[in-house]
Amino acid sequence: MSVPDYETLMLPVLRLFADGVSNVAACVPRLKEQFNISDEEAAELIPSGTTTILQSRAHWARTYLAKAGLLSSPKRNLHVITDTGRAVLARMPTKIDNAYLANFDGFNDWIDQSRAGNVATGNAGALEGAPKELRPDITPIDERQTPEDAMEAASSLLSAALRDELLALLYQVTPQRFERLILELLTSMGYGGGDAARGMTTKATGDGGIDGIIHEDALGLDAVYIQAKRYAADRKVGRPDIQQFIGSLTGEGATKGVFVTTADFSRVQTH
Repeated sequence: MSVPDYETLMLPVLRLFADGVSNVAACVPRLKEQFNISDEEAAELIPSGTTTILQSRAHWARTYLAKAGLLSSPKRNLHVITDTGRAVLARMPTKIDNAYLANFDGFNDWIDQSRAGNVATGNAGALEGAPKELRPDITPIDERQTPEDAMEAASSLLSAALRDELLALLYQVTPQRFERLILELLTSMGYGGGDAARGMTTKATGDGGIDGIIHEDALGLDAVYIQAKRYAADRKVGRPDIQQFIGSLTGEGATKGVFVTTADFSRVQTH
């Protein structure tokens, strides 16, 4: 199964520390076994690449438990269950999550301070009388996400918004400008050695289905031919479009071509 969210890991992590596990690293193999997590899933990294998703979520489960007073850290990389933690396990809960931890004052204080952006000073309430525009945004985030998960989701959301904004701008430029932009993009990606001087657009009419050419070598002996189609999002580039482009490449005696579109490609079956 996939790696559970950090709330799902809270109760198993607390039980492991009750069994004598001393740190999160020692929890990971047993969590992997308990949740039947595959080697591939266990090796999957968070976006920064600094640790695995499983390790990260186990770490945050441990952190939240500690903030509620169920675990303590006598020294670095050593964590032990507290009397409060043992009392919680004695009640035999079926699940521990943020709603459960909200029963503990220390956890609530930490959450309030974190949302106020004032963890270092602990003066989360000091801004209550400030003008509205000066108050921090303390809108709750999805409590099931670790900070790394939240950042990845935010990054995906920003990327999607940027993509939509960029497409809207591309639909507004002239066809000639669109073709030039695609040529500049491919050059920036390394085509033609990244040298803009090696790229050229073809004339607007009678181009034979070729919108641009990028010379891969300084002598112009090896070239990449470009086709740029600014289609609406609901239109698919299908077999006829690809076959026409291949025909244009054949007519030019070309061996390399790149087809770029603002839309999407249909499933083209080749035999």
